[in-house]
Amino acid sequence: MAAPHMTDFQLERILADRGTIQRHIKCALGEGPCDPVGIRLRTLAPLVLRGSCPQCSPQETRQIRRTLSYVQRNHPWEWAKIIRQYG
Repeated sequence: MAAPHMTDFQLERILADRGTIQRHIKCALGEGPCDPVGIRLRTLAPLVLRGSCPQCSPQETRQIRRTLSYVQRNHPWEWAKIIRQYG
C-alpha cells in the first residue's frame, strides 16, 4: 500500500480540525468510513503503539506518535476505546 505522504504542516492542520480528527478516530475504531490517510493510520498505529513499525518511515512514526499523543490528551474517551481495541 502506498503511503500518503503528509507534511508536518498538513498534520497540524488535521489535528486543528475537530471534524477531520473525529473522522480519523471513527475510522480507527471501525465506527465510520476511512479515507487513505485514515486507512494508513488504522493499519500502522497499532504497530507504533506496540513500539515496532518496520514498514513506517521515521517521519510516519513521528507523525503517528504525534497524532496518538494528541488523541490521548484531547479525546481521552476515544483514546480509552483505541487502547482497548489495539493495545
